[in-house]
Amino acid sequence: MPDAQAPHGGEQQPGFPGEGGQVPYDNGGRAAHGAQERAQAQERPQPQARPQAQARPEAQVQERPQAQTQLSPDDRPVISPEGLPGWLEPVLRAAETVEPLQLSRFLPPSDGGGRQSAVLILFGEGEHGPELLLMERAGSLRSHAGQPAFPGGALDPEDGDPATDGPLRAALREAQEETGLEPGGVQLFGVLPKLYIPVSGFVVTPVLGWWRDPSPVGAVDPNETARVFTVPVADLTDPANRATALHPSGHKGPAFLVESTLVWGFTAGVIDRLLHYAGWERPWDRTKQVPLDRRA
Repeated sequence: MPDAQAPHGGEQQPGFPGEGGQVPYDNGGRAAHGAQERAQAQERPQPQARPQAQARPEAQVQERPQAQTQLSPDDRPVISPEGLPGWLEPVLRAAETVEPLQLSRFLPPSDGGGRQSAVLILFGEGEHGPELLLMERAGSLRSHAGQPAFPGGALDPEDGDPATDGPLRAALREAQEETGLEPGGVQLFGVLPKLYIPVSGFVVTPVLGWWRDPSPVGAVDPNETARVFTVPVADLTDPANRATALHPSGHKGPAFLVESTLVWGFTAGVIDRLLHYAGWERPWDRTKQVPLDRRA
């Protein structure tokens, strides 16, 4: 995918919790939602630090995956919550009830402007329990070089209607093109509200997926992707791995120091909100700051 089309994690997105001018945690269209989720979370199993290995096979990671069967124009992805593992139920509930302003203060323009795009938020089970699939942009790219992100990109005309299943197909197609994953092994189970990245003009639909049948993944095109990796949810919820990213412009936002990299911007903001509304968030030191380079 061309560099200019990537709505990836390095996009400066100053609308998430911890950043200036954001909506407080339990504000927005559903003021009690966050408190309810936290109360319910006390009765639900939560990802623990480095849990024992799961019975399901973990995804294999390789540098250059074999070419996978391409999505056919007739393949129309659908949303299905059937058969999800129990630990994903809090994420499913969050997706069904969260309001746009609870995710970000930047929402799509009311006039319908902005370039439609989608990202795939793919949950799987690996050696250390529940995990998320991420990729790192190549260091040679003109913008946001070396920054982690969800797989994703702009919708193509053949993806279909942006208001219906277009984002679903785009999320799977882009993830396949970038990481080599087999789309047939992914079960889509939810869609978060569309968000907006003002600095790039992208309208992003976060699509939630369950990696039911893991397939080998890796950097398909090294000119665009430096590596593909998974992050245990237990590492994302570990307070020791959390910080506030501070941009030279003054904008602040959540960040995660995991897998030898710093996850920040749009990607970190979405992860932060998912952990919060799924009831998985653990108290962390918001005064711990990580400065960003001005070129970020």
